[in-house]
Amino acid sequence: MKTFIHAALLSLAATSAMASDSVVIEHRMGQTEVHGVPDRVVVIGLGSLDAVNALGINPVAVSKTLPQVPAYLEKYKDDKYANVGSLFEPNFEEIYNQNPDIIIVGPRSSTSYDELSKIAPTVVFAADNSKGYWKATQEQWRNLGKVFGKEALVEEKIAAMDKEFKAINNYNQTNVVDALTIMSAGGKLSSFGADSRFSAIYTDFGFNESVKGIKASNHGDMISFEFIRESDPKTLLVIDRDTLINPAESETREQFDNDLIKATQAYKNNKMTYLDLNAWYLSMSGITATEQMISDIKNSVDL
Repeated sequence: MKTFIHAALLSLAATSAMASDSVVIEHRMGQTEVHGVPDRVVVIGLGSLDAVNALGINPVAVSKTLPQVPAYLEKYKDDKYANVGSLFEPNFEEIYNQNPDIIIVGPRSSTSYDELSKIAPTVVFAADNSKGYWKATQEQWRNLGKVFGKEALVEEKIAAMDKEFKAINNYNQTNVVDALTIMSAGGKLSSFGADSRFSAIYTDFGFNESVKGIKASNHGDMISFEFIRESDPKTLLVIDRDTLINPAESETREQFDNDLIKATQAYKNNKMTYLDLNAWYLSMSGITATEQMISDIKNSVDL
């Protein structure tokens, strides 16, 4: 009888230890339970890879089919990191062969969540921008911190960047600084407001909208250089999407070197900034990307 009770107690202790090593992560597609600290990690997506890299986590496999990656992620082009397909079409066979402990996917790969979850616990790294970029991004970092036992490092990074966000936001609100956000692609211009994919400019960094009522759309509201001149923003923020395919062939800066742009307050006061495409468009919610976003905006304010 004593032997049975002793064995039962050992089994209960083991179960409790296993439970204590488990974390439940809430994300865009639901909840995922992760047992222990994952060793073999598969990452699909630039924002998620950025965050994993900044936390010192070394994946065994990544997606590699993007036309470009930020310089600080170039090392993942090496053959020692298996290629698990594209953001929209993961290579399920290769992922399975990697025997992953966890799969971390970005928003573009979230449609494959159910299939990936059959291979290994899968966590979607995707910020809910309806909560505000910075708040939602912190949630994603904290998820990774819980999974990999990196909570202290995550909180350290959040505290440092939160101070920067608040300082910029306070300056822009106190001085009533407005901004117009423009994307240039293939010679066409589109503007983005407070309800767009670049909402952080207004909700987190505290700029006022130079133009109210800009249509909320993934592709922005089509405009012209005349529109920019008439809007006369104090701050002009430009995303050059043409650099996505071939940075050397982009003519955006030449196109913006015109009399209409030169007549704006932003140009006259040296408050026209080209935003880093990787940070603002490709690696959203990445840790290094968010540091770059802060750096870009600081170039446009007089702190």
